Amino acid sequence: MNEENKEMMENQENFDGMLSRAQEKRAERQKNKKKKTVKTVILSVLCVVLVAALIFGSIVITEIGGGKRKAVTVNIEKGSSAYQIAEVLEESGAIKSAFLFKAYCKVKGYGQDFKFGSYEIKEKSSYEDIVTILSKQGEASIVRVTIPEGTGIYDYVKNVNGNNVTIPGVASLLEKAGVCTKDDFFEAVKNTELSGYLLADINKEKAYVALEGYIFPDTYQFYAYDSRECAKLAVDKMIENMRKKFTTEMVERAQEINMSVNEVLTLASIIQMEAGNAGEAMPKVAAVFYNRMNRGEKLGSSPTCYYGNAFSGDDGRYDTYKVLGLPPGPMCTVGSAAINAVLYPEKNFEGYFYFVTDSSGKFYFHKTYNQQVNTINRLKRENKWIYEYLD
Repeated sequence: MNEENKEMMENQENFDGMLSRAQEKRAERQKNKKKKTVKTVILSVLCVVLVAALIFGSIVITEIGGGKRKAVTVNIEKGSSAYQIAEVLEESGAIKSAFLFKAYCKVKGYGQDFKFGSYEIKEKSSYEDIVTILSKQGEASIVRVTIPEGTGIYDYVKNVNGNNVTIPGVASLLEKAGVCTKDDFFEAVKNTELSGYLLADINKEKAYVALEGYIFPDTYQFYAYDSRECAKLAVDKMIENMRKKFTTEMVERAQEINMSVNEVLTLASIIQMEAGNAGEAMPKVAAVFYNRMNRGEKLGSSPTCYYGNAFSGDDGRYDTYKVLGLPPGPMCTVGSAAINAVLYPEKNFEGYFYFVTDSSGKFYFHKTYNQQVNTINRLKRENKWIYEYLD
């Protein structure tokens, strides 16, 4: 091999070596760049996690420690678990997170000693404060009270077959059960805010008792530990029940037939007093009253004659033998059957203007007054006649 070729080979080897070293350096730079990128991503993620942890930790500490929560009253039902109590506390605004309170109780072993009743949770109460209140405050007794359909807020007296019959009102039923005094109940009724779709169109100017007819008849469990407080709780509970029972569909149907909620409940109360528990007869009774109103006649419902007697200075505004159209408001509690009868009266019942019941509660419907009189005379002969004095 001559000197020239040898030199060329050495140059090629040098070039190959330089190229190899250059490639190695570039690969090393790319590797370092990747490492740097990974480190940057990891550091960024760690920063985000750390900030999130600090924020979450701050929220947890603030939540457990009390924070800016307002003072509220919470009502704990008997038999409520710690989980259920946590939900009640969150709904009332006593805490912001039922989840955190549940976790706190589980970690600390709380919940077994919680008692039922009504509790005042002070402003900025910590979890530990709330646990102490729920664990050490005395229990409130609970009583079961049934409010029948057709019950007024006040007692009223009517004369049936020559005998005075007192119909106990809601106030008397609650007082007898030990929930509250009648006076405290009347005060709670008087002070209830009349707002929302259910109460907004109450005739406050003319109704003797604004909430009459807005208490839903049902069997309730009421607290019985402080008369004034329990009276308010009872009123709120019964009104809320009516809100649930008077559904959105009912409101829409009332609008379809051009009636307000107050008008629906007012006519429903008359039907309730006339029909009692005879739910199957209510749509026909409703149809009769609609027929009378459409013909421009007075409703002429005898139970309406007694309602005003419970109020001094009654001017007869509820007496449908004296006033034309509907009275200013309902006169008793009304069930769903009576409400639905107003919204969906009997079809194809035009021409019926009279009805009467016998001593067993059976209804007889008539188109003419002579038919009505003939049925009454027959019931008298058969000793099945029941009547009410209107004076």
